[in-house]
Amino acid sequence: MSKGEIEDSISKALTQWEKEYLGRGPLLVKTDILRNMVVVVLKGILTPAEQQLARTLEGLLSIKRMRADLVASGEPQLRKLVEDATGVGVASFFTDISTRTGERVMVFLLEEPLNIV
Repeated sequence: MSKGEIEDSISKALTQWEKEYLGRGPLLVKTDILRNMVVVVLKGILTPAEQQLARTLEGLLSIKRMRADLVASGEPQLRKLVEDATGVGVASFFTDISTRTGERVMVFLLEEPLNIV
C-alpha cells in the first residue's frame, strides 16, 4: 500500500472506532505519516452539550478529563488499529483535545520508521 492509502485507512478506522466506542464520530479526520510518527487530527468531536459546558473553566476541565479517560480506556484498540494499518508496532501514544476548537490530536510513535512513498 502507498503512504496515502495507509493514511486513509487509519482515518477511516479511527472514525469507525470513535463511532463505535465513543458513540459519535468526528466531522473530519486527517492522518499524516512522517518518519516514525502517525499524526491524526480529528475535527468536530465535541457534542453540542460539551460545547456549552466548555464555556466555563470547570466545564472545560471536566470535558478534557472525561475525554482523556475515555480515549485512555480504548488505547489498546487504537494501538492495534495503527499497528494493523502500518505493520509496525506502536511504541508510544499521545493525545490532547482543544475544547476551544473541538479538535483532538493523536500522535502514535512507531517502533521504527515506515519506509513507504
